[in-house]
Amino acid sequence: MSASFSSAPRTALVTGAGKRLGREIALGLARAGWRVAVHYRSSELEALQTAQECLALNASTQSLDPQHFIFQADLADEAATRHLLPMVLKQMGQVDAVVNSAALFEHDDVQSFSYTNMAQHWASNTGAAIVLAQALHQHCQQRNSPTKPASSASAAGLAAGLAAGLAAGLAAPHSDAVVINMLDQKLWNPNPDFLSYTLSKAALEAANTLLAQALAPFVRVVGVAPGLTLTSHMLDEDKFKQLHKLSPLGRSSSVEDVVSTVVFAMHNRAITGTTLLVDGGQHLMKFERDFSLM
Repeated sequence: MSASFSSAPRTALVTGAGKRLGREIALGLARAGWRVAVHYRSSELEALQTAQECLALNASTQSLDPQHFIFQADLADEAATRHLLPMVLKQMGQVDAVVNSAALFEHDDVQSFSYTNMAQHWASNTGAAIVLAQALHQHCQQRNSPTKPASSASAAGLAAGLAAGLAAGLAAPHSDAVVINMLDQKLWNPNPDFLSYTLSKAALEAANTLLAQALAPFVRVVGVAPGLTLTSHMLDEDKFKQLHKLSPLGRSSSVEDVVSTVVFAMHNRAITGTTLLVDGGQHLMKFERDFSLM
């Protein structure tokens, strides 16, 4: 049974929120007072844990069922992606932000490049983010649409209707919604590793500008580009610590750095069509290989 969220705080959908950076972003938004819809592809148990912890951070939501806050979709599937935001809206009533954190990150290079690999990265990393931005924009248009004034045959009635419509338009909170696209300092410091991934993120960075133009004034679009933030199965802990220090500031981004930047971008209504690099300056240095292959 769905809970009623008619008077709920602002709601953010975070993709890939069951694990790693997506999970940390979800928890950071919950601490900042957001109600979080947790998307996952196959990590249901991890997504449920994220939802439980998000609810525990807000006294008004601690008694709610975390199962109502998790949403499954394979972002490589366009039909599933187009169904995702309507599912969240049906359950939670309103969505004010989308954080596109989920990403496919599989290795290829110019020798192993294929149409299939590129298409998979394009669908998951670029196409899905655009589709979700499109869906958020449509939702914002619908909820901000002013009521049409009743028709009147008199000049006075027409004038009053025009004035009411203008006032409603001026009062509409057009720029309250926001899309955050998680990018990568690698775009400003290119190397040929992970070719399809890099191309998909480069396309998404270009989409920041195009979407910010197309979706204004209802939706802002902001990129956040971390440096090396979390280790992976491709790096042992000692190697990660060594690489993390390779920046002009002597440290790359921490989880806290990235999360605080996402929260800042979501709350600052004057930012759109740009990317915030949060990497300790790693984009200013030249790396011949991807961090995971160094």
